[in-house]
Amino acid sequence: MKPGYLLVMISLCPVLAHAEIYKAVDADGHVTYSSTPIKGGKKIILEPLPTMVPPARTATPEGFPKVDGATQKSRDDTRRKILQDELGTEEKLLEEARQNLKEGEANPEVYRGQDGKTYRNVAKYEEKIKTLKDQVDLHSKNVEALQIELSKLK
Repeated sequence: MKPGYLLVMISLCPVLAHAEIYKAVDADGHVTYSSTPIKGGKKIILEPLPTMVPPARTATPEGFPKVDGATQKSRDDTRRKILQDELGTEEKLLEEARQNLKEGEANPEVYRGQDGKTYRNVAKYEEKIKTLKDQVDLHSKNVEALQIELSKLK
């Protein structure tokens, strides 16, 4: 065990701080610490660590601004109104995103070849659908988050 670890253990555990500690170094230079006497070991005397009592704390610091119940209720009502407005907007955007996805799925990407035939552009279609699905997911998550925030209000 390294000496630094021993000091940390002693400082964290008052029971160990009062125990007798012995240190022995063998022929290869390995250091051993023990709470029981070791052959060839020497007793280590450590000074007690300084301690201090934490200052007393009051529930609310002196001079801390206080808000009366009516003011807080007004603030909560304003917050609720803002969240409800945002929720309404996000629900509209979610419905639009779902409609756009539905239309995008119904209209595949096509192009005309040199031979005059019409071909599907699968890569472009998949990219378009992925973007539209991402928009639906984004608005769904926003709606869910706003509903959670509204449920937390009193």
